[in-house]
Amino acid sequence: MTKEQELIDRLIDLSFAEDIGDGDHTTLSCIPATAQGRSKLLIKEPGILAGIEVAKEVFRRFDPELKVEVFMNDGTEVKPGDVPMIVSGKVQSLLQTERLMLNIMQRMSGIATMTHKYAEQLKGTHARVLDTRKTTPGMRILEKMAVKIGGGVNHRIGLFDMILLKDNHVDFAGGIDKAILRAKEYCKENGKDLKIEIEVRNLDELRQVLDLGGVDRIMFDNFTPELTRKAVEMVGGRYETESSGGITFDTLRDYAETGVDFISVGALTHSVKGLDMSFKAC
Repeated sequence: MTKEQELIDRLIDLSFAEDIGDGDHTTLSCIPATAQGRSKLLIKEPGILAGIEVAKEVFRRFDPELKVEVFMNDGTEVKPGDVPMIVSGKVQSLLQTERLMLNIMQRMSGIATMTHKYAEQLKGTHARVLDTRKTTPGMRILEKMAVKIGGGVNHRIGLFDMILLKDNHVDFAGGIDKAILRAKEYCKENGKDLKIEIEVRNLDELRQVLDLGGVDRIMFDNFTPELTRKAVEMVGGRYETESSGGITFDTLRDYAETGVDFISVGALTHSVKGLDMSFKAC
C-alpha cells in the first residue's frame, strides 16, 4: 500500500467514525435492511469534476456490494444537470455514505475548478501554478490530488519530502549561508536525497544565494512583478524560480510574464467554495 492510499484509508475511517458513530439511527429506524435502490450524483453548477476515484473507494470500504457506474471521470468539465455516476445497492448503505462522498467530491471539485481557472490564466507563459501546505487538516492528500486534476502542480506534500528554507529558518540559523550549508550537510549525513529551496526577501539575499549556490529552487517572497523580472534575470536559468506571497488572480498574469517558473497560490486550497452537487434517489 502506498503512503497516499494509507492516508486516504485513514481519512475515510475517521470520517465514518465521526459521522456514523454507533449507528445512523435515522436510516436504521425507517429503512429496511433488505431495501435496494439507486442514487445519482447530480451536478448543480459548472466546474471541473474531481474525487470520483476517491468516492468509489468510500463506497467500496463501506459496502463492497454497492455497484458504482461512472459516466464522467476526474478532470471532466461538468455543467448543471450532468450525472457523473449512479450507485446502486442497499438503500441503508446509500444513505450512510452520501454525506462523506459529497463532502469529498464537493471540496475536491471546488479546488480543481479554482485551479483550472488559474492554470488557464497562465496559458501562453512558461509559469505553472503551485499549491501550498495551507490545506484542511487531514485532507491534504485529497486537496493536492484535486490541484493536479485541475491542471496545477503540487509543491511539497509535507515537511518530509523537500527542504524549504524560509525566512524564519534563515534567521534562526544565522543567515543564508549557514542555512544552506547546514541543510546540505544534514542531507549528506542522513542519506537524504531532497531538493533544497530557499526563500529570499530582497535582491541582496538573492545575491548571497547565487554566490553560494547549492540549491535547486529560489523563492521570491513578496516581490513585485518588476522586482521579480529583475530577479529572474539575475538567476539566468541556473535554478528554478518561484514567486510567492500576496499573489491574486488579478496579478497572476503579471508575475507569469516575468519568466518565473512557478507561482504558488495558497487560495487554491485555503479559501475555496465547494462545487454544488447532490446525491438523489433515481
